[in-house]
Amino acid sequence: MPVVEFLTDDEAATYGRYGEVPSRADLERVFFLDDQDRELVERRRGDHMKFGFSLQLVTVRWVGTFLEDPLEVPTAVLDFVAE
Repeated sequence: MPVVEFLTDDEAATYGRYGEVPSRADLERVFFLDDQDRELVERRRGDHMKFGFSLQLVTVRWVGTFLEDPLEVPTAVLDFVAE
């Protein structure tokens, strides 16, 4: 049976993490929180938990999975979500 690869080598190398810092256009398109997202965020206790949950929510949208190390979020993403 032939081996089938779904990801290119570059895609496989960056899967599960940020390959590069998202552009401003990507941040505005993908990393926003709509009303339904904000409702989920508000269920968390404490600002630190709300911020962390928000980061995980937008990260899973962009990366396609949760980060192995949740601290490996680019500063541009942290700043954008914090706004």
